[in-house]
Amino acid sequence: MSATTILVEDSKALRDALMTVLHPSMGGRVIDVADTAAEALALVASHGAKWDLMILDLFLRDGTGLSVLQACRDRLPHQRIVVLTNMATPQMRRECLKLGADEVFDKSRELNKLYERCNSYQLA
Repeated sequence: MSATTILVEDSKALRDALMTVLHPSMGGRVIDVADTAAEALALVASHGAKWDLMILDLFLRDGTGLSVLQACRDRLPHQRIVVLTNMATPQMRRECLKLGADEVFDKSRELNKLYERCNSYQLA
């Protein structure tokens, strides 16, 4: 069974790379993509319980993913959010986890870990 994923990333290059990892041939299933916090919030509302995984960039064109995390605090137990950021400082990691992120990955150093995690969600 593959994880149904909402991808929230404003960098087209990174979004394309993630789409390759999350491609159905790799066991993934991206159900929607957003590049702003407002779009991400609309997708969460429209998809309800139909998503399993959200990959969330922290710094988006119209603000931060922190507002998305805050809005998703009462999500269903099976729904996971992993944060992807260039600002993976210890303080930012703590803040994201406090707001409900399941994990935080540094874009510059931990993309392989993120890819591995995505694969583990897809195989679950």
